[in-house]
Amino acid sequence: MVVTAALVCVLSVMNGLGSEVEKMFSRFDPDLHITAAEGKSFSIEDEALLSVQTMDEVAVAAITIEETALVEFEDHQIPALIKGVDTAYQALTDIDSIIVDGNYSVFDGAFERTVVGQGLAWQLGLGAHFIKAIHLYAPRRTGRVNLMRPDQAFEQRSCFVAGIFAVNQVEYDDKMMLVSLPLARELFSYSNSEATALELRLRPDANVQKTKKQIRRLIGENYIVQDRYEQQEDFYRILRIEKWLTALLFFFILLIAAFNLIGSLTMLMLDKQEDIRTLRNIGADNRMIRRIFTLEGWLISATGAVLGLVLGLILCLIQQEFGLIRLGSGTEYVLSAYPVRVELTDLIVVMTVVLLIGFVAALIPTRQLKDDYASTNE
Repeated sequence: MVVTAALVCVLSVMNGLGSEVEKMFSRFDPDLHITAAEGKSFSIEDEALLSVQTMDEVAVAAITIEETALVEFEDHQIPALIKGVDTAYQALTDIDSIIVDGNYSVFDGAFERTVVGQGLAWQLGLGAHFIKAIHLYAPRRTGRVNLMRPDQAFEQRSCFVAGIFAVNQVEYDDKMMLVSLPLARELFSYSNSEATALELRLRPDANVQKTKKQIRRLIGENYIVQDRYEQQEDFYRILRIEKWLTALLFFFILLIAAFNLIGSLTMLMLDKQEDIRTLRNIGADNRMIRRIFTLEGWLISATGAVLGLVLGLILCLIQQEFGLIRLGSGTEYVLSAYPVRVELTDLIVVMTVVLLIGFVAALIPTRQLKDDYASTNE
């Protein structure tokens, strides 16, 4: 009962953590992300890509450019991932909801602006209301390098901080800054028809997996289409591995707990020798006697599993509603309490494994019941 309840609680908390992380990513990652299968950039004038943008399932399509550049602010220099976005990007994601300082703006009509990740802003020592410009440097993609003037081998652009965002994920907060698409094209020497990604936001009633398959058939093998899970494949894989490794640890604990059942049935069989002899005298065979003790063991394990399942669900409901078990007393954590999300699949897996181990544990002591043992002193 205790191990079953613990399994339900632990798996539900792992699901809750995964759900919270998914929400964080969903504010920044698009529903579908299209990149070139070979090379880094592609032409946005491709007829297949143009037809994708006009699909009924697509609500917003945004063109982006992602490259690495050197960011300089005062005496700080840090390499960062520069993402150039067009005017549709704000409608593509929930970027406004993750702005922690300033506002979202990559061009105000007069000056180039940027929105910087919180960790990157801390490393550079800048804030949303600073009036000093940030300088960006990137190697020229075309032309020859003049060894006498190595400074001319770099494109240089400047922009001003408009806001700071926080996804609470290191790969974004510590490494990324958003700029306008024209600035990114100038900085990285891309033409007006080039991009490194096409990002899509689907309509609420659209099925992501079905739409992804339709787009793959439409654009062929020259492009890669990724949903949110595939965009963060490594992270979600690690999260799933952690979840099931934790569950595996509890299954081992369950195996140890199963020895209690084995010991209880063994002691019960020793205690009931008089009853076994009585059953033998009135015509019961070993098969029937084994069945009696086996069914009792199964009843014990099944009762414990059901009670544990109910107890685990009650604890999860209490945690979900009241957040009794907290992550910390201060504000250093993104979440104040452990999140919980119960999934039916986990409950089925837990019940199946617990009952299976309980049934096997009930069979072990009854197999030691010999004919001569059952009929001793008959």
